[in-house]
Order: sequence, then C-alpha cells, then structure tokens
Amino acid sequence: MSPGMPSFRFTGARVLRDGALRDDSLSVQAGVLNDALLPAVDLRGYLVLPGIIDLHGDAFEHHMAPRPTAPFPMRTGLVGTDRDAAANGVTTAWMAQSWSWEGAHRGPDYAERFMAAHAAYRADMQTDLRIQLRCETHTMDTQARLVEAIGHYGVDYVIFNNHLDEALELAEARPQEIAFWARKSGRTADAHMALVHGAKARDADVPRYLCNLATAFDRMGVTYGSHDDPDGATRERYAMIGAKVCEFPTAMGAALVARTWGDPIIMGAPNVVRGGSQSGNIAATDLIAQGACDALESDYYYPALPQAAFALVDDGFKTLPEAWAMISSVPARIMNLGDRGTLAAGQRADLTIINEATRLIEGTMSGGRWTHLCGDVAARVSGLPAAMSVAAE
Repeated sequence: MSPGMPSFRFTGARVLRDGALRDDSLSVQAGVLNDALLPAVDLRGYLVLPGIIDLHGDAFEHHMAPRPTAPFPMRTGLVGTDRDAAANGVTTAWMAQSWSWEGAHRGPDYAERFMAAHAAYRADMQTDLRIQLRCETHTMDTQARLVEAIGHYGVDYVIFNNHLDEALELAEARPQEIAFWARKSGRTADAHMALVHGAKARDADVPRYLCNLATAFDRMGVTYGSHDDPDGATRERYAMIGAKVCEFPTAMGAALVARTWGDPIIMGAPNVVRGGSQSGNIAATDLIAQGACDALESDYYYPALPQAAFALVDDGFKTLPEAWAMISSVPARIMNLGDRGTLAAGQRADLTIINEATRLIEGTMSGGRWTHLCGDVAARVSGLPAAMSVAAE
C-alpha cells in the first residue's frame, strides 16, 4: 500500500452512484475505488459523494495576500488554499490567476512567478490544485510569452476576459472605484485610465490575437472559453473561434446563445447561496430554471460549493444527485477528466463525506489520501487497525 493511502470499505452510508443515492458500500484501495471486501468503516448517517471539482476560484488570492498590502510567500498561500479547498470537500480545483495589462498581482510577471511556485509545490499538494489563466483580450504584446508559459507549466485551462469597458463605465459612474482599482495595482487613477485608453485604442488587433491563441491552444490540448459575456453577440464571437466554455454570462442572452451552440455554461456557487449576483448581474437560479446552467464553481468562496448544491435541493430546482453533478461529474466532463467525478469502480478515489443531519463536511479524500478529516468520521476511521488507516493530513 502506498504511504498515506488507506485501504478499507465504507458501509452504511448513502452513496451517490449511477445518478442516485443508494444504500451501498464502497471500497478504497491504492487510491482507486472498487468493490473489494476490505475492513469496514461504518458510516451510517453520512452521505458519500464524489469529490467536488471546482473549475474557477480566486479565493487563493486571500491566502496570498490576506490584506492588499500584506502579501505572504506564495508557498504559504498555496498551503492555505490547499487546506481551505479540502475542508470544503474540494478534491480538484483551478485557481484563476489573471494575465492582464493591469500589472501587479494580475500581470504576466506575477503570473509567471505564481506558476513557478505552483510547480514547486506540486509534489506536496493534497488537493489537485491547477491553474486557470484569465487572459485579458488586450494583451497582444505578450502572445509568445503567454503560449510559452502555458506550455512550460502545463496550464490546461484559459479564459478570455475584457475588463476595459467596465473600467470606462466605472470612470464615469463611480470614479472612486477606479481609484481603488488603481491603488491595488500601485498606480494613480489617472495612470490607470491612461493604460485603459491605450489598450482600448488597439481593439482592431484583438481578433487576430485571440485566433492565434485559439490555434495554439487547440494544438496544445488547452480548454478555453470566455468570462462575463454581456450579450449573445459576444458569446457567439467566442464560440466561433473555439472558446467554448461560457463562464459567468452576465445576461440571459449570452447564456441562451451558449445553449444554442451546445457550449457548457458555468455560474458561481455564491450567486446561488446568496440569492443573486453580488455585482448586480443575472441570478444563477434564473439560468438554472431555464436549463441554461450546467455547472457551478466557487468564484471567491469555497464553502459556497456544497452549500449551493443543498440550496438547489431545498428550493426545488434539483434533486441532490442532479445538484451534486453540477460540482462533480459535469465539471469533470467539461475538462475531459475521465478518471474522476463519479464513484464508479476504477475511478480515482476522490470523495466528499457529509454528515446527513448537519450537512457538514467531515471527510475529504483526494486520490485516495485523506486531505480533511474531523468529527465523528475521524473517530470512526481512527477505530480501525493502524495498518488499515492513516491520520488526517
């Protein structure tokens, strides 16, 4: 048995398999799920669900710099992110790092340092942490550098953003927010807007740039899409170059065009839990009610993922198997991860164990290793013979 990998069978729980909750047993051996008869852990009163797969989250930024002027070493931030994700049932997660004209923690220099730190931390990861690059559409001068970095660090997911129009609107309506935005990047509001106008003047160069990137991503096997599409025309332009993932559409029209193209539509779990968008955009449940949302992601708050699944059940939008699929099997399918997302025999042992009465996560297993273990589940597991169990990380 590999170090740190338990080998036993869960019994007594309700297990999500084949699209239904079943009174079933489930065995874990050498990091893989099977149906072997192994020493048993009694999990009566618990749900055993596929590990959560988070396609986009920027909560890691709070671990990197708990306050804007108080950055910590990147490794420290990655460790904190790793533990935060695991405590909330997440077993695979993409950290959404910007590649932007804005500079500072959103610029290419920082992004490359972050990718290097992530590569150095990889051997010690508990959660399968990955990087999603949020590429601003007006970063044309970095094309070769971006493609090289993606290839060198094995980045497998890129999302296109365009925040220029937002900046122009804020400068007119709420200039104080531009000042705050500028301070985070270490510049004055005037200097920030000079950057915005300079980038905006190059609108005509964007289509060729994005097409060049799309060609490179297709060759490299990178999944790519767009973020915050404001309307159907914008989504259609992205779909036509192969940017198929529609992440956080801000209006129904964009989502409906994505649905017409058969493109996956992803919304934020906090939007579901809070009953609407914190930025005033369309409510995720409006899209879900129209069949125009396929998956949910953490956005800025890992605890929202399991909470959103249960909220969809409580509010009558989904059954638990349907809601949980939005944070497990569907994200796995979007990212072509055939080894996870369900609890079928032969799959990677990624599990989220939830107390059915309290709905609290008491156990998370990623790749057959405990990454989070607490409460009564910890007590039940620790009651096994030492050779069959490991302590929580």
